[in-house]
Amino acid sequence: MSDARETLTIEQIQQAFDRSPYIASLRMRAISADHALQALRVRIPFQPGFERGADTRQWHGGPLAAIIDTVGDFAVGMLVGRGLPTINFRVDYLRPAIETDIDAVATVRRLGRTVSVADVELYNDKGVLLAIGRASYATA
Repeated sequence: MSDARETLTIEQIQQAFDRSPYIASLRMRAISADHALQALRVRIPFQPGFERGADTRQWHGGPLAAIIDTVGDFAVGMLVGRGLPTINFRVDYLRPAIETDIDAVATVRRLGRTVSVADVELYNDKGVLLAIGRASYATA
């Protein structure tokens, strides 16, 4: 059995973001995809619909969790050529995200035949770490 894998380009990742109604609603923009480092960087603009409370400009944790899961999925997916189902997921919120867009950086920690793992870090506009997450994905 061959272990050769197809990969996704940054353009293909962006097209997949744009084709999914839910992901498209997040307005995610693929910034860089480094296959050698197994890392994906995505930028997500703040939207009032993401607010924790009206007129606070503070992100609710739900969209942040969705971003972590999605960017982790596509970091692994860019290496195997497709989106993947999530097996397990966790997030640690370190500080509030207020009046900022989000930079998400995912790094694949394990690219396995059946299960892969990615870590995702979320940063504010000033480069301050806001949240970290880890997810495992079915690659079989």
